[in-house]
Amino acid sequence: MRSRREDYSESTRSALVSSAVRLFTERGYAGTSLDEIAKRARVTKGALYHHFSGKQAIFEAAFDAVEAEVKGRLEKILGGPETPWDRALAGLREFITSCLDPAYQRLAIHEAPVVMGWQRWREAEDRYSFGLIRQALRDLIDAGEILEVPVEITSRLLFGALVSAATEIASSPDPQQVGAQIEDVIVRLLHQVRRVGSH
Repeated sequence: MRSRREDYSESTRSALVSSAVRLFTERGYAGTSLDEIAKRARVTKGALYHHFSGKQAIFEAAFDAVEAEVKGRLEKILGGPETPWDRALAGLREFITSCLDPAYQRLAIHEAPVVMGWQRWREAEDRYSFGLIRQALRDLIDAGEILEVPVEITSRLLFGALVSAATEIASSPDPQQVGAQIEDVIVRLLHQVRRVGSH
């Protein structure tokens, strides 16, 4: 059984992370202060420092929260009852939809590479996105939906393409249109490696 203190501590941390996600989305990393995060979460700054060593630590927790939510939705789709091909296309559409979300755009795409440093950001993205791409590709090959390709390197190339796609969507004055174009291009590329007779 968890103690009341543990429950309170967890709810305080959760409130701080939610507050940080909202403020970083609205104002960016540079424009957000720890005082504002604590105030919006309705806790003291001392409570914030009990959970986080500083601004970068709470940013990384906010980044993790945003990424974990997207990963959860994608895992649900990729573990669904549909064919591997339909799951892959639905997963692609969900990823593009996520790239249109202001919190994902601001924290995961624009701010994280700068705040966390490119290397740490890439490692984090590997943790959240790369495994899903590799699994979806493995499922497509195992089901005979696409031609046999080297899974690791092809997953890396797809991962790189999706990271670039996310940046294009987030930086565009018309993200909806760019998202639709990216979906169209990636689906066409997947059709190039699709096995004849599996449609």
